[in-house]
Amino acid sequence: MRCPLLAIVGMSWLVGLAWNDNAAPAANPAPPPAASNLAAIRDAMAKVKPLYQTKGKPQRGDWLESHPESGQSFDQYLKSNPNRPTRGRTTIYIQPLGAFSDTERKLLDETVDLLGRFYNMPVRTLDPLGLDVIPDKARRKSPGTGKEQLLTGYILSDVLAPRRPADAVALLALTPTDLWPGEGWNYVFGQASLTERVGVWSSARYGDPTESDQSYRRCLLRMCKVATHETGHMLGIEHCTAYECGMNGSNNLAEADRSPLALCPECSAKIWWACGAQPEKWFEALAGFAEKHQFKDEAVLWRKCQAALAK
Repeated sequence: MRCPLLAIVGMSWLVGLAWNDNAAPAANPAPPPAASNLAAIRDAMAKVKPLYQTKGKPQRGDWLESHPESGQSFDQYLKSNPNRPTRGRTTIYIQPLGAFSDTERKLLDETVDLLGRFYNMPVRTLDPLGLDVIPDKARRKSPGTGKEQLLTGYILSDVLAPRRPADAVALLALTPTDLWPGEGWNYVFGQASLTERVGVWSSARYGDPTESDQSYRRCLLRMCKVATHETGHMLGIEHCTAYECGMNGSNNLAEADRSPLALCPECSAKIWWACGAQPEKWFEALAGFAEKHQFKDEAVLWRKCQAALAK
C-alpha cells in the first residue's frame, strides 16, 4: 500500500488527510449520552475559557512558522463527521512493538491510564509484537544518530491496519525504536491517520527515565503528550491554532516541551461530544492523574476548570 498523507508528530505534529480520502463514516453511530446536549457543552466551554491562554506568536523554528494552518473549531469538528465511539467501536487498543524494559512498560501502563481518562473509554493493551514484523525495506540507520529507525507508513498500513480489532475506535502502537516517515524527514515522534483509526508513536527521544525521579516524570509527560495528541488525530481532531493546547503542532522536542498536555476549551469540547464525557467529572479524573504524577501545571489548571464548572 502506498504511504498515506497522515498526521505526523515530532519534528512535526502535522495533520493530513489519510490514505483513503473517501473513507466511510463510522458505522452505527451512537450519540454519546453525556454529549447530546450541545447547549451544555457550549456553556462548559464558556465557563473554562478564561482559564486558557491564546496561542502566542510562533518562535523561530516553531511549527506554525513553517506550516501555516487555520485550525479547527468545535463547530467545524461537528461538521466533519469524525471517527468516534459507536455501538460497534468501543475501545482504544495499544500495541507494544519491540522489546520493553520494566521501566518502559511502567511508562506505557501509566500512559494507558491517562488515555482512558482522557478519552472516556476502555483502553486495552495487546500482546507485544516483535520487530521481526518489520522487513528490511521498512528500516534504516538514522543519518543523524546511526541508530535504527522504522518506517511509519509501513507500520500503519502493513502492521496495524490488518490487526485492528473490529471494536477498535483506534489502534495505537508504541515502540522504543526511533521512527521516520520517509524521504526528506530525519525522524518523527509519531504518526496517525485521521480516518483509518491507526497510529504509532516512539519513546526513543524522550530521554532516560532511569536517571532520576525527575527524568522519569519528564519522560512520562512527553509520552502522555504524544499519545493523547495522536489519539486525538485518530478521532478527527486537527491541529489547534487558537490556544496553547495539547493539539498544537510541534517542530522539535523543545517546542513539544513548551506545549501543554491539557487541551483548550475548543478541543476539550470535541472530546466531551465525541466520547460522551461529562466535563466536570472529566476534569476531576484528569486532575487526579496529574496530581498522582506531580504534573503541577496540569493539576492546577484542571482543578480550576473543575471548580469553574461546579459553580
